[in-house]
Amino acid sequence: MEDSHFNIISKDKNSITVEIVNYDNTLLRPLVEEISHDDSVDEIHYYIKHPNLDNPQIYVKVKSGKPQSAIKKSIRRIDKIYESLIKDLEQEEKRLNVGK
Repeated sequence: MEDSHFNIISKDKNSITVEIVNYDNTLLRPLVEEISHDDSVDEIHYYIKHPNLDNPQIYVKVKSGKPQSAIKKSIRRIDKIYESLIKDLEQEEKRLNVGK
C-alpha cells in the first residue's frame, strides 16, 4: 500500500478541509479523535461520501492559531503514542521469550 498523504481541498484563516489519500481507517479515526482534544480546535468533522469510491475528508476549524498546525500537532502526538506502544510491545516480547 502506498503512503498516505493529504490534499488540501479548501483553506482559509481559521479552517481547512483536507482529503486523505491512501488512508488506513485504523489510523484515521485516532487522528480525528486526537485533533478533537486540541484546545485550539473549535470544530472537527470527518466524512466520506462512499467508502469504496471516495477518500475521506477532515474539516478542522480553530479558535486560534492555524488549522494545519492543529493537524500537525495531533500527528506528532499520535506518533509518540505509537512509538511508546511499540517499545512496550518489544519489552513484553523480550520478557516472554526470556524463559524459552
